[in-house]
Amino acid sequence: MKNLFLILLSLFTVTGFAQTPLKPVTWNVVYVPTSATEGEIQYTATIEKKWHIYSQRPTDVGPIPTSFTVTTSADFDLVGKVEEGEAHEEYVAAFEAKVFVFSEKATFKQKIKLKNQKSFTIKTSLEFMTCNDIQCLPPTILEFTVLVPDSQVKK
Repeated sequence: MKNLFLILLSLFTVTGFAQTPLKPVTWNVVYVPTSATEGEIQYTATIEKKWHIYSQRPTDVGPIPTSFTVTTSADFDLVGKVEEGEAHEEYVAAFEAKVFVFSEKATFKQKIKLKNQKSFTIKTSLEFMTCNDIQCLPPTILEFTVLVPDSQVKK
């Protein structure tokens, strides 16, 4: 009976670990002032080795491009579109095509113009897909709230 209990416990433990979701990408989202009246929402992805995420560049071959949504308010205006760091082109066997990807680290920036003198928060979200040489994880949507403090707002 004791052996049966140990076997069942071992199976439960192995099954529990096998179901732990993979999270090969972590994101950090912050506001960085660039002047007294402007700043940037900076999105930084840290990507585990052998994994990658996709550029914002649309593609017809399958991967979901990384995309961003910023909820606008009376406190700021968006300036342009989200800019991305240097993605590299890579052949991805899962899609049998060359696509633009980021490995290890990716940085995206959304410029904003401040219109308010008090501190405020910005609600933003992003969607991304991550793959390695063996598998792709389902697209993920993350939501963030970014603080723009008083000292960074136009006086």
